[in-house]
Amino acid sequence: MKVGKRRKVNKQTRNRYIWAYIFILPQFIVFFGLSLYPIIMSYVYSFYDWTGIGPLNKFVGFSNYISVFKEEKFWNAFKNTFIYTAGFTMVSVSAALVLALILNNPKLKGIGIYRTIYFLPVVTTTAIIGIIMKNIFGNQGLINEALKIIGVIDQAVPWLINPVTAMIVLIIVGSWKEIGIIMIYWLTGLQMIPRELYEAAHIDGAGYWQTLRHITLPLLAPIGATIILLTTVSSMHVFDLVKTLTGGGPYYSTETLELYIYRFAFASDGISQVGYASTVGVILGLTVFIISLGLGWVVMRVNKSRADAGVQG
Repeated sequence: MKVGKRRKVNKQTRNRYIWAYIFILPQFIVFFGLSLYPIIMSYVYSFYDWTGIGPLNKFVGFSNYISVFKEEKFWNAFKNTFIYTAGFTMVSVSAALVLALILNNPKLKGIGIYRTIYFLPVVTTTAIIGIIMKNIFGNQGLINEALKIIGVIDQAVPWLINPVTAMIVLIIVGSWKEIGIIMIYWLTGLQMIPRELYEAAHIDGAGYWQTLRHITLPLLAPIGATIILLTTVSSMHVFDLVKTLTGGGPYYSTETLELYIYRFAFASDGISQVGYASTVGVILGLTVFIISLGLGWVVMRVNKSRADAGVQG
């Protein structure tokens, strides 16, 4: 009887696993077809001189990698990517934290409305935002006209023509676009802090800035490190905003690696260099991977230090 019962249990367990794999299979097919397979083929294409059409006949080894590292415009795009990433991360993360601190006040009326307003840009198509902002920051756009009306400027400021201001506008618009989702991350961390800590601090006579310094910010450190990691990695893949807002100009001063890849993979002259573009994609992917490992290590260290402090406390 025991043997028969055991066989029945084993059969039920096996059937349960089979159904589990059946339900997982569609997701795996999508992941393999849209993510894993393109990544693998990018590595393969990087060793060929290929236009994207026809068979892979011309194997060039590491020639594409050598050409990339010798190309001045690649290093320019590499630099621009890091400038945008640094600016975007600092502006968006800090501004989102300030908004989260304000909206976390339970006494504030209409919190839901404010949260919705700040979250709207997140669900708006980035390309549409880029096109609209291009008109707003144009020579005859809303920004220049408003500054003229209030007497701040006499002539239009070439926001998107000057290399410095073009990058600043790109960072500001990108931060405004994503600030809503980052604010939600911060709010999640704020709402995880026990209210008893603030009540005890107020009983001891601590003011707002003291509780912010000694309670809020230290307890937000773990989730803050994670937010910086996610924001940094996502910002390194910026493409559609650059494409529609500045087009990489002026004079390639805002061209990022994603746009640089696009320029060679989908050349306007009809002669695409998919092999070369794949090489840049591989380099970008490895760069993001290394940065993710470094920031991930920082996140683990922060979490470990907080856990150790909690144990000691």
